[in-house]
Order: sequence, then C-alpha cells, then structure tokens
Amino acid sequence: MLRCLSLENGRQIWASSYPVEVKRNHGMSRTVPAVTDQCVVTLGPKCHVMCCNASNGKVLWRKDLVKEYGTKVPTWYAGQCPLIDGNRAIIAPSGSALMIAVDLASGKVAWQTPNPRKWTMTHSSITPMSFAGKRMYVYCGSGGVAGVSAADGKLLWDTTEWKVSTATVPSPIPIGDGRIFLCGGYNSGALMLRLVQSGVQIAAQVAFRLKVDVFGSDQQTPILYQNHLYGVVPNPAGQLACLDLNGKRLWTSGRTSTFGLGPYVMAGGLLYVLGDKGDLALVEPSPAGYKQLARAKVLTGSDAWGPMAITAGRLLARDLTTMVCLKVGA
Repeated sequence: MLRCLSLENGRQIWASSYPVEVKRNHGMSRTVPAVTDQCVVTLGPKCHVMCCNASNGKVLWRKDLVKEYGTKVPTWYAGQCPLIDGNRAIIAPSGSALMIAVDLASGKVAWQTPNPRKWTMTHSSITPMSFAGKRMYVYCGSGGVAGVSAADGKLLWDTTEWKVSTATVPSPIPIGDGRIFLCGGYNSGALMLRLVQSGVQIAAQVAFRLKVDVFGSDQQTPILYQNHLYGVVPNPAGQLACLDLNGKRLWTSGRTSTFGLGPYVMAGGLLYVLGDKGDLALVEPSPAGYKQLARAKVLTGSDAWGPMAITAGRLLARDLTTMVCLKVGA
C-alpha cells in the first residue's frame, strides 16, 4: 500500500494498494517513492512498479518487472528506489533489460538497455551523473557497475571490479572529475572508480580500493559534503566515520556513539543520524573530529532502517511500526 499522509497532522489523504504476499522481513518496504507535483512512482518489495496521481492516488500505470523482464526478486525483497528524471521514470529491472526509461504520463517504455552480463537486481539505486559532456545513469548490478546513456539507454561502460558477496545496498556516489565512490557490507570495503575517455569509448579504472577496516557501509549510502564522505561503517561496528577523497579515514564517532544500520540525512549544514533502535543524533560534519550537538530518543521500536526525509523544517523518521514527524527547522 502506498499512503499519502498530511504533513500537518499525519492524517491519511489517500491510499492505493495491490495484492502481494510477503513475509515479515525486516522493514518490509525499504524503498522511497519518487515524487513530482503530478505523480508518485514506487517500487514494491516484489518488484512491482506503480505510478499514481499525486493528488488523489489514482493508478496511472503498473509494471510487474518479474513477469515483463524476468527480474529476480532480491534476497530480503527489493531495495531499489525509483528515479524520476524529467518526464521519465528510470528503473533497473536487471533481467532481460538492465535498465529501462518509462514515460510518466503513459507508462510506455522509451528505451531499454541490454544486459549482456546477465546481472540480477541488487538493493542499490540508480544515480545520475555527467562525464565528458554525456549525462548517464550509474547502477550497481549483481556482478559489477554500469553507466547507461540518459539519452537513449545505450550501455556506455561497465566493469566487474566491484562486487559485494551477499547484497549490494549503498548507491554509487559521483565525486566529480569522473570519479565514482562505491562501498558495501559483508567485508567488501570500498572502491573509487575513475572514468577515462579514449576516443568515443569510456572505461572505468580503479583509482583505489579500501579494506573494511578503513571504510564500508552495510546498508545506507554515505553523504558527500565539502570534499569529505560521512557514513556509518561496519568496522568499528555502527560508528559514524569521516573519509577524505584520497581514501584516508580521519575519525570515527567512538563506542558511545553507535548507530547500527540506521539512516542519516543532511540539511542546513548538519547531519541527522538515526540509530536503528531510535536514537537521533545531531552532528556537525567536520574533518577535525566527531562533533555531536544533541541526541534524543525519537522512536521506541526496532529496525529503524528506512531513509529519513526533511521538508519545510520537519523531519520524518520511521521504524518497523511507527512514523514520527519532528520539528527541526530552528
């Protein structure tokens, strides 16, 4: 079920649903809808894509990626968040097609990218970037990373240098100058790719690779801010860490400030970091060290893993059973 709630008081304005059988499985849904003034696009736990009218919830179109593209539902269900770019939704079925662009108004497929390496869907989401005058979409499939032309879906480059053994979850992070930062859990560590153009060809080269005791991320995508990366690392377990763009870890938050697999978001030059048991910390990002400004218990349940959102001075956070809206504007 997709629910539209009032930001003012949490009242349900509309809901749209379809039948699907799922087991109790961590957060059940860990994807984030993509929203415009006109429509909302979602990817459900078993890879159903739905586009609804943003005002009233009327279903505009649906796609079953398993039936239409032979998508394999990832372990622990789908974690990919849809991307809206202009008048199209960009999705990675990773079946008969690696990626597709769907017209928002009609639901018609504008282009689709071949999947020559037969990569399957991961929990990672598509990230847009530009390189050498080309706008592209970068995606981590089961066997590597690929760059796809935003204009026509052509496969511009791919590499098998980055794989995560069990589940690829964080999304690629464009750093600038053709660099792309990748990280994961399950002892995979991190990797910096650098795109290089030779004639009309683009190749992805390894700039550096980091072991898990330097940097990694089981679940959330790190944040790039003022030429540094901030993320919760698996080693030391669940601590916030700061990494420079040459791969040097500058600090971790310490044993008394751990966050498990919880999410983080940035606004107003500050980090909001949510522990997976419901403790929210306000952190000033600085390469000089961990600077916690405040901490409060905001949720009491388990699996507070879902990404947070900030709008109009309010922060939305959720765990397995509860959503809260917090005033943070001041």
